Amino acid sequence: MFSNYLIGLREGLEASLVVCILIAYLVKTGRREALKPIWTGIAIAVALALGFGFALEFGSQELTFQAQEALGGSLSILAVGLVTWMVFWMRRTARHLKSELHGRLDAALAMGTGALVATAFLAVGREGLETALFVWASVHAASDGTPRPLIGVALGIATAVLLGWLFYRGALRINLAKFFTWTGGMLVVVAAGVLAYGVHDLQEAGWVPGLTNLAFDISDTIPPDSWYGTLLKGVLNFQPDPTVVQLTVWLLYLVPVLTLFLLPSRAPVRTAGTAASPVK
Repeated sequence: MFSNYLIGLREGLEASLVVCILIAYLVKTGRREALKPIWTGIAIAVALALGFGFALEFGSQELTFQAQEALGGSLSILAVGLVTWMVFWMRRTARHLKSELHGRLDAALAMGTGALVATAFLAVGREGLETALFVWASVHAASDGTPRPLIGVALGIATAVLLGWLFYRGALRINLAKFFTWTGGMLVVVAAGVLAYGVHDLQEAGWVPGLTNLAFDISDTIPPDSWYGTLLKGVLNFQPDPTVVQLTVWLLYLVPVLTLFLLPSRAPVRTAGTAASPVK
């Protein structure tokens, strides 16, 4: 549940910050008449992300078992690729996000209502589609037959919306660089588990060999149905009996990606104003 909460919080906060920056800029510059098309674009983006999530969930149920496993494994690997790109992109561009969005919004204002709708839709829609895909993959990887993974995602998104509102109101200050570094590092660990789960799906679909070749089996020591087994499964997508291929892929992803992510950034460090200022 915690890993899904983290996904909802991290992904939701990025979208919330984008919305807050767009709205705060329009309010601050006295262009409130442009708020309606901005909200329209945001609503379309949210609807598209929800529709994409429903299509993934209910569309996959109509497939055969092998097809479900092949689809699930392929989408899990795609989700890991997207979230890996996203955490590195945010680490590199977070400090310039506000100025970049302001520039796009100025250009859209000059072009008219349709451009404003498109700007808001593209800014939020990309986050929404990435979130829907990664949440779907993670929920399936960590699913224990209960609604807890979805509850975790919902609580994370709700927390992100609250934090975004507090940023907008100027009631909250936080070092966003450190926040995105810590949550990004944890997401890389979660993504490694999702990747291993996706590979297992492909093995069950017959696309990848080695399904019966286990690296180890500690199910007697850490039973999957125990409270600590469930906790490890929910937080880290831990599996007590991974295949050799799963373990190899997990290590080949986690070690180099986490090392690269945690390396000090080469971008110049500001000596003042490192704490995020309100977007208002």
